[in-house]
Amino acid sequence: MTALGFLYPGHSAEDDYPRMEQMLGSDIRLQVVHTDIGEDAHRVDALLEMGSPARLAAGVEELRLSGAEAVVWACTSGSFVHGWEGAHDQVRALARTAGLPASSTSFAFAHAAREVGAARVAIAATYPDDVAAHFTGFLKSAGLEVVAARGSGIITAAEVGTWGRDEVFALARAGDHPDADALLLPDTALHTAAYVRDLEAAVGKPVLTANQVTVWEALRLAERRINAPELGSLFTKEPVVQAEGTPRG
Repeated sequence: MTALGFLYPGHSAEDDYPRMEQMLGSDIRLQVVHTDIGEDAHRVDALLEMGSPARLAAGVEELRLSGAEAVVWACTSGSFVHGWEGAHDQVRALARTAGLPASSTSFAFAHAAREVGAARVAIAATYPDDVAAHFTGFLKSAGLEVVAARGSGIITAAEVGTWGRDEVFALARAGDHPDADALLLPDTALHTAAYVRDLEAAVGKPVLTANQVTVWEALRLAERRINAPELGSLFTKEPVVQAEGTPRG
């Protein structure tokens, strides 16, 4: 049994995690601990506070008691908004507090893009444009070329969590670009686990979604490889890529 820990802000699309646990079809347990979201707003100041060390540390003990072998801060905007260096500092602090290998969803996207061989990516974001621009900057720091980035102007995670299949597919189609090697949907508040394979069929390329890459990143930290085609191209690649640059405990 491999237990993996996730610090998830508030309550929006956390039911993606038990769904993905079933899809993995192996001895994998996904333990989700909810952190205090503070103000639910896709606004830079609120996002900086959401990912503060104190808020993340509050959930660490519960994850340790669950037997987690690795921990991922399951929030994209609450990590990339700190910038490349700040996001590294955030993960280093989490690793020290937890005493475990640690990462965040933002780094998960960078590592997952490398895993599927995507040098050029398109971003289909739920966020306002100014927040989406921070993600573009983060990915550029990771060495990726962002050929298109589309925001949707959604302010709260609560609203994103109400989106269903139709809204997710409309977002993906609107944000895709013919020059992109992969399409990225960066919001852990967005339900996507049930749709990844169909999304890839619709756009004809790998699709990386926030909760999907978060689970893949935790498996990478635990040095586990699970083949789960329902979760898209990312979960069918061999061998395991041990991406460099992620702080570990």
